[in-house]
Amino acid sequence: MEKANKLIKEKSPYLLQHAYNPVNWYAWNEEAFDKAKHEDKPVFLSIGYSTCHWCHVMEKESFEDEELARLMNETFISIKVDREERPDIDGIYMSVCQMLTGGGGWPMTIIMTPDKKPFFAGTYFPKESRFGRIGMKELITQIKNLWETRRDEILKSSEQISSAIVSSSSFKTGSPLKENIFNVAFKEFEERYDEEFGGFGNAPKFPTPHNLMFLLRYWKRYKTQSALGMVEKTLSEMRKGGIYDHIGYGFSRYSTDREWLIPHFEKMLYDQALLVMAYIEAYQVTKKNFYKSTAEEILAYVMRDMTSPEGAFYSAEDADSEGEEGKFYVWTTGEINEILSDDADLFKKFFNIKEEGNWIDSVHGKKSNTNILHIIKSIKEFVSETGLNETEIIQKLESAKQKLFAEREKRIHPYKDDKVLTDWNGLMISAFAKAAQVLKKKIYSETAAKAADFILLKMYDDNGRLLHRYRESEAAIFGNADDHAFFIAALLDLYETTFETKYLKQAFMLNDDFIKHFWDNEGGGFFFTPDYGEKLIVRQKEIYDGAVPSGNSVAMLNLLRISRFTAKTEYEEKAELINKTFSTPISKYPSGFTQFLVALDFVTGPSKEIIISGKDYDTSYSAIFEKFIPAKIVLKISSEKDSVIELSPYLKNYIPADDKTKVFVCENFICNLPADNAEALEQVLK
Repeated sequence: MEKANKLIKEKSPYLLQHAYNPVNWYAWNEEAFDKAKHEDKPVFLSIGYSTCHWCHVMEKESFEDEELARLMNETFISIKVDREERPDIDGIYMSVCQMLTGGGGWPMTIIMTPDKKPFFAGTYFPKESRFGRIGMKELITQIKNLWETRRDEILKSSEQISSAIVSSSSFKTGSPLKENIFNVAFKEFEERYDEEFGGFGNAPKFPTPHNLMFLLRYWKRYKTQSALGMVEKTLSEMRKGGIYDHIGYGFSRYSTDREWLIPHFEKMLYDQALLVMAYIEAYQVTKKNFYKSTAEEILAYVMRDMTSPEGAFYSAEDADSEGEEGKFYVWTTGEINEILSDDADLFKKFFNIKEEGNWIDSVHGKKSNTNILHIIKSIKEFVSETGLNETEIIQKLESAKQKLFAEREKRIHPYKDDKVLTDWNGLMISAFAKAAQVLKKKIYSETAAKAADFILLKMYDDNGRLLHRYRESEAAIFGNADDHAFFIAALLDLYETTFETKYLKQAFMLNDDFIKHFWDNEGGGFFFTPDYGEKLIVRQKEIYDGAVPSGNSVAMLNLLRISRFTAKTEYEEKAELINKTFSTPISKYPSGFTQFLVALDFVTGPSKEIIISGKDYDTSYSAIFEKFIPAKIVLKISSEKDSVIELSPYLKNYIPADDKTKVFVCENFICNLPADNAEALEQVLK
């Protein structure tokens, strides 16, 4: 029987995956570092996450190997970290990896002194050296020799690296950025835009939906049609490509090629959330059902496969099943023929299924005879080729997809990471809330509310502090900046969807707590960790809007919205300090900070304060959300006893005078006459 190591006591699915490795793994804790000091050994830190394909490869190849494990146990104290559980640790050592190697990724490998100061960094290492990449055996031997014979050099190097990381985390306050930065960012997108396939740059291609949301705001501000064109082309090509799961819905994390054909098959919750928001906004702008139906399909996937019985959202689904990447998702022509019979040829033609296959196994670098479904031609183009009418084609394809889905459900599913993360749940709550506002589907607002209520009930500690991770009835790990910022945004979005005052109240309370424990009173901006959190080698501040937006960017928009909700200027002043704190790095490459630019778009204006006064939210006022008006806040007051007055005292001036609902729209510090019907509102919103 296999013997478990110390990870067996952990809750993290990633750590539990390594609980039966022969490596004597520790979780990140003082016991591990004390042991390293006592035994005078360097620390081998390995960071990854449960649905990471190359993490699985490195585990099977190296960490499950008895001989290699013996070498590691002799040489190091080895620590495993789940980057999704501890993004604070991951952020620091990813900065180290990027500084030392010029790149980063997972699995991440850091070797450091017992006092947590790094002196070596890398990502994936094979067991044996090959193709110029050092293997684990050789690496361990070299590190052991250096630690024994050149310790002084290692310690000096670790001090220098640690000092450099501390320096890189400090920001010099500059002049606040103004509207002209939008044009600089747009030009950068123009230069990188792929006119043939959409997206930006070459392979690999990531969705990065907040880039598209910035471009939609740029289009709205300057009426630059090419900005809208970039968004539409990118959203369309992604949806038609193999990065989209045409059978079960939802998007993979990224495309390994320029054409969006071959995905890295893992599905992340944050991608689904951000993409829903982008498709919903594109629908608001264009009114094209293609964008609406895509958002609805993603939400259907999340409700079906990524929602816990209590209503919270799971984190991710793996790329691998049965030890093979993508096996769950790909099809041979034989399978298609057998399942679909008479409709097989139509389906194969529409989804570009080839006898020889189109899926290239990224591990072995060879083509298989399996296919990734993808679309090249639209339904309308397909009509002229087949002679069938549009309705007939749609019905046949839909029937075929349902049959394939039923058959696929019988396969061994990829591993699901069922931990609940507050920050990613915040993004998904916002997505459901925004979809409910625009599409008027009650199930979406109910789903958002259930998830928010779960976090409010289960993910605070006894001292009222927000926590980061929940799994198997245990909430743990202090919430970071992303947890606070994303959940505050979710609560604001949920209030504007349901007009339940409790969500607005919780948002304001959490925001004040966020400022109290995370705000840098000397340098401005929010630290990633709270003042009551674990002391690491540096307390970082994040602003780069990468795969997910940064906490500071989201917090800046939250502060601006809360300032409008409350009419308290101190929140807007804090937002301006975020602008000044990070203006220097943003000005050098603004297209890397698009969520920040979304916040700057809001404050640059014009922004609207929309107040619904009356007992009923008349459906004739649906234009408030049907139109693309991103720079707005929406409040509702129903009577003089409404509890929302405590949070926004100026609403006393808008107490309903009669039974008729009215909508007040204020812009640039000027309020228009109230609109009491749809036509009047339409005019005011223009």
